[in-house]
Amino acid sequence: MSDSVGVPFAGAVAPLADALTARGYTTLTPVQSAVLAPELSEADLLVSAQTGSGKTVAFGLSIAPTLLQGSEGFEPFRAGGWAPPLALVVAPTRELALQVCRELDWLYEKTNARVVSCVGGMDMRSERQALNAGAHIVVGTPGRLRDHIERGALDIGALRAVVLDEADEMLDLGFREDLEFILDAAPAERRTLLFSATVAKPIAQLAKRFQRDAVRISTAAEKSQHVDIEYRALMVAPNERENAIINVLRFHDAKSAIVFCGTRMAVTHLTARLSNRGFTVVALSGELSQNERTHALQAMRDGRAQICVATDVAARGIDLPGLELVVHADLPTNGEALLHRSGRTGRAGNKGICVLLVPHNRRRGIQRLLGDANIDAKWGQPPSAAEIIAADRKRILNDESLQGALTDDEKAFATQLLETHSAEQVAAAFLRLQQKNRPAPEEMLDVAAEHEAPVYGKRAPREGFAGDGPARGGLGGSWFKISAGHKQNAEPRWLLPLICRVGHVTRKDVGAIKIFHTESQFEIAAGVAERFMQTIEREGTGEKQITITRVDGPPPETAAPPREKKAWIPEAEFRKGDFKKRDFAKPGDHKAGGFKAGGGGKPPWKKKERAEGQGGEAGAFQPDRAPATTKAGWSKPKKKFS
Repeated sequence: MSDSVGVPFAGAVAPLADALTARGYTTLTPVQSAVLAPELSEADLLVSAQTGSGKTVAFGLSIAPTLLQGSEGFEPFRAGGWAPPLALVVAPTRELALQVCRELDWLYEKTNARVVSCVGGMDMRSERQALNAGAHIVVGTPGRLRDHIERGALDIGALRAVVLDEADEMLDLGFREDLEFILDAAPAERRTLLFSATVAKPIAQLAKRFQRDAVRISTAAEKSQHVDIEYRALMVAPNERENAIINVLRFHDAKSAIVFCGTRMAVTHLTARLSNRGFTVVALSGELSQNERTHALQAMRDGRAQICVATDVAARGIDLPGLELVVHADLPTNGEALLHRSGRTGRAGNKGICVLLVPHNRRRGIQRLLGDANIDAKWGQPPSAAEIIAADRKRILNDESLQGALTDDEKAFATQLLETHSAEQVAAAFLRLQQKNRPAPEEMLDVAAEHEAPVYGKRAPREGFAGDGPARGGLGGSWFKISAGHKQNAEPRWLLPLICRVGHVTRKDVGAIKIFHTESQFEIAAGVAERFMQTIEREGTGEKQITITRVDGPPPETAAPPREKKAWIPEAEFRKGDFKKRDFAKPGDHKAGGFKAGGGGKPPWKKKERAEGQGGEAGAFQPDRAPATTKAGWSKPKKKFS
């Protein structure tokens, strides 16, 4: 057998090169080409590359010479025969492990390899039977693999190669102990390939302990923004996040999209909301069984579902072919999570769009996050209803059903339609059919316009508001007070959405907002003021520390500016005062004479002014003595205070 195949699969063993050709591959990705370098054929590898760069095929190609050792394929297992596996692939999640298993199945199909999966949530008895029947490659999650090893169902004594896929995620999920157990139990003379999105200190330590002179591979693409993903950061009001999600999904009209939420509860809620709006949607979270998660992913792959709402359980390694859109409904907490979530799109040379919905108070944090991840995002606002309608009309005009030549039967019936109905009626019917399955867009708050509103000073009066009083043409709007001011970092950009949400009003119903030190006052249009107050009295604000009440009239002309923060006093300056170390000694130190100065040996926290009429020494409160005066409700303590 030739150890290499000509361009474009130079370095790949022949059966795997044939599988790549049959699969439609024309060239290899950078990471796949890198691991096939001739000098790396027997080396341990520490590989970092972008998610979606073809890492599964990369390590499948890399370990093939080690497993086959010059043969065209594996010897088939005879009836009743058995042999221990030659390769072990460890992945962090069930979905990723099953996906790796599918990839290796077609890649090694022409070698007669038997690939077996061992993942949590599946029947252990079936897995034991599969292992007993023989396997050349075993793919599994750390916990389940360790269970099989400890129970004697999985013999790893003959392993030639071990692959850790998404090693950083496995460490983050707390699998370090399981990984160390597996690697310690594997033969010392083996190849160890470690794949990770980033090589942080814990990964480097793992590699140093379990790899032998590992070769570091880092593709050039890893150091720059994923060129196949377009990032967009959209500013939203906190109370309009769900409306923004609906409009983003409607505007892009992606054939398949994934929306990431931070919690299982958020996934459940958003799934119900999108389903009620007419989207075909499935959920993916940790509370679902393995069977439910498998069916959800299959529905996305089959096209029966358009949108998947998921927690971060789906961020690692899940491959949904043709995924066009990723929406971060709840923002990721770090750059690594952002890259892994976003990497579900833009895979294998396809283009994708990643949208981050950014509340006003998170903008600076997200800018830093994008900078740390080396991502240049385009900032803007969620699509408006008018923009969505315009995009719909453009899609309808370019609909595939309007393209192409007509058959004779179609021409005959089209003529009959036009004889029965006017051209306008036929076109209108086509338009209704196109719009029937498209949910209506949401009216969005114009965030940028609201941010331009002045915080201090005068504001132009509008119809339905008091303005500067009836003399200026106002119609007598009502003023309300909210218990949040400069002290609570109140700003119109988050006060306005809060007022609209809790009072069931729109931004057009809110007039001037004036912020003071511990409170703010705002104006509500006369026509909705009573309803606004009734809603607040009935439902409250939903915030423990925030209350809204009505006030008699408008506040002073100009709100007080924010109070200046006190300058920070360095520790060295603080220690120049009269505070002594003994003033902060532990209770009981006064018995050793530690508090001799200024108080009869009593510590500072025991000092108290003598109550009028009490006995005892001046300046010392002694609770074990009864007061000189009798007082209702007072009784002598049973024990002395310590």
